[in-house]
Amino acid sequence: MTISTRTLGSGSAALTVSALGLGCMGMSDFYGARSDTGSVDEQESLATIRRALDVGVTFLDTADMYGPHTNERLVGRAIAGRRDEIVLATKFGIVRDPDTGARLGVSGRPEYVHAAVEGSLQRLGVDHIDLYYQHRVDPSVPIEETVGAMAELVSEGKVRFIGLSEAGAATIRRAHAVHPVTAVETEYSLWSRDVEAEVLPTLRELGIGLVPYSPLGRGFLTGTITSTDTLGADDFRRVNPRFVGDALDANLAIVDTIQTLARAKHVTPAQLALAWVLAQGDDVVPIPGTRHVARLEENAAAGQIGLTGEELAVLGDLDAATGDRYADMSSVNR
Repeated sequence: MTISTRTLGSGSAALTVSALGLGCMGMSDFYGARSDTGSVDEQESLATIRRALDVGVTFLDTADMYGPHTNERLVGRAIAGRRDEIVLATKFGIVRDPDTGARLGVSGRPEYVHAAVEGSLQRLGVDHIDLYYQHRVDPSVPIEETVGAMAELVSEGKVRFIGLSEAGAATIRRAHAVHPVTAVETEYSLWSRDVEAEVLPTLRELGIGLVPYSPLGRGFLTGTITSTDTLGADDFRRVNPRFVGDALDANLAIVDTIQTLARAKHVTPAQLALAWVLAQGDDVVPIPGTRHVARLEENAAAGQIGLTGEELAVLGDLDAATGDRYADMSSVNR
């Protein structure tokens, strides 16, 4: 299996990564997997990360709030002795109680930025982070102050490149004026395309890459979820607006089209959905998450799938998803 590379950012902010990354969040949190030890099935998660590196998926994504903290420790164990093989991305800014996991707020204060990076470096067991994102914009702190602190981390050699997550177009422009932004991470998939309206054109104007998380619609686009009854009791998708009630039924129609086209093409629905995201531009690098080796290999193979103009048109004409992306979007895209 051959995984090609793509470039996020431009000029002095250009970063070469594998064309497909691995989102590690679900190994430790949110999908029925919150664990004080780092993962419900730690050995399978470690094997998945290591297999990703073996097949060329070397762009790994984590965050200090996943767990919280346990996911960074898990990734750190997985990459021990293989640091030179990977491009490591993590995030700061969403503050959670390390004992209960309760969300305490968002912080972009410069002093918090400096403290957060030290914690991430220690948990990951590395001396630098390749791509450091602000996880959510802090509405109480000017973005210029937060990015100024992130720029200091670059000068200190603790961070190579900086990014933002779920930021709006105006915020991205202001941030980029302080220090070149390499990538913006946001949700993007066949059922989450609002980024195409303002954010993606802004990124392309400024030469910033796009890193889509949840490119498989939190697993929904794989066709394996038809009811929340199959999800764990603590799986946050049980209360996600797109997975419940009439919205679920409406969104299953989207999956039906994907499954039909996938069968005709002799690929899986997941591979088809990922191939569509990959086809949106060489500056787009999706990071599907999984904690299973078999799913990792399935996702990685999507990079070998070409889509015809007709197939792209069919997928591009799918109805928008019914329901909000999150139950509460008040802190997103400020």
